[in-house]
Amino acid sequence: MTVSLRSLRTVAMAVSTTAILAGCDTPFDFDFRDGFGQKLDTSSAAKGAIAPRPQPDNRGIISYPNYQVAVARRGDTLEDVANRIGLDAGELAEYNAIRRDDALRAGEIVALPRRVSEPSEATGGAGQIVSPSNVDITSLAGSAIDNAAPAVETETLEASAAPIPENAQVGFEPIRHTVQRGETAFTISRLYNIPVRSLAEWNGLGSDFTIRENQILLIPPAQPLAPSSSPLPQAPVAATATTAPGEGSPTPTPPSATKPLPKETVIAAADKPKAPDLSASQTKPANSAKMSYPVNGKIIRAYSKGKNNGIDISGTAGGPVVAATEGTVAAITTDADDVKIVVVRHANNIMTVYYNVDNIAVSKGTAVKRGQKIAQLPAKDSYVHFEVRKGFDSVDPMPYLK
Repeated sequence: MTVSLRSLRTVAMAVSTTAILAGCDTPFDFDFRDGFGQKLDTSSAAKGAIAPRPQPDNRGIISYPNYQVAVARRGDTLEDVANRIGLDAGELAEYNAIRRDDALRAGEIVALPRRVSEPSEATGGAGQIVSPSNVDITSLAGSAIDNAAPAVETETLEASAAPIPENAQVGFEPIRHTVQRGETAFTISRLYNIPVRSLAEWNGLGSDFTIRENQILLIPPAQPLAPSSSPLPQAPVAATATTAPGEGSPTPTPPSATKPLPKETVIAAADKPKAPDLSASQTKPANSAKMSYPVNGKIIRAYSKGKNNGIDISGTAGGPVVAATEGTVAAITTDADDVKIVVVRHANNIMTVYYNVDNIAVSKGTAVKRGQKIAQLPAKDSYVHFEVRKGFDSVDPMPYLK
């Protein structure tokens, strides 16, 4: 099956959805309402370390792997931005639900409907934002039993590493949230469990936090971890030199050199005890994988940190998409291209993302069981992008599925 360019372009937009939603273990009201008699508590929204917005190039372009945005200057209109980056002002206005002659605030984010040339030295930039690559995925994913039969056929896909500029900026790719009628900056910040001030700073909102219907907002991601002095991938450390055989410490004298080995006693075949027959008491091994595959199909795109923060599984159009394990539906939303996303929260700060689904059969707050149908595959581009998230970071789903 061939995945369309639009699908590949948008498939990683859900990569940060659960990372923002997984801020704490205590339940919170995504709609900023006190529906269960609890007092309003927004303290969890300030717990996560929010990353600063990357610096744009001279044109105002910030480039992520799956999309680009432009940052407006003081006094700009949308037409000024369009002329500076080389896009049609009408196309840009329609995509951002704003008139081409409307004035923009300094620092306001303008989403681009298609890519322009990448930031470079000529434009005062350093290419795309680089995803952190020094996160210990193994420790996050935990142990998994490897002897369970795989539920889907897997193809190995290789991706060549791209060179990283020395002055590259490092950060996670934000979600793009399209404002729906009735939403406010406060309800959106509550939805993603982030401070409303961070939302305003990232998107250049005014002091009154006003937003408009169909406006595309960037959801501030977490501060990237920096365990080393440099955020860029580190060169492997050279192995410690070893001594050649016979050098260094003296070779011990084998015991057989001073004392002969005892004579071997041969046991006749008739004297050997028969092994007990355990076949009658054995049962078929149960599937001990931590999660089930959300779709019974074929993996068409493998996990690649920073490039594809999940796996893509093809299936039959209209086929069921099921919950990977028991949990609670944390969010149902759409991205800037109106692709539906379901997010399920699980124990131990784990979240799963089901991107590119249709006919959603659950609602926010629904408790789901492992294998329960939550949606269907769309008729067009019949695949699901499936992610496993722990805290703010994506992890390889495969150890959970084996």
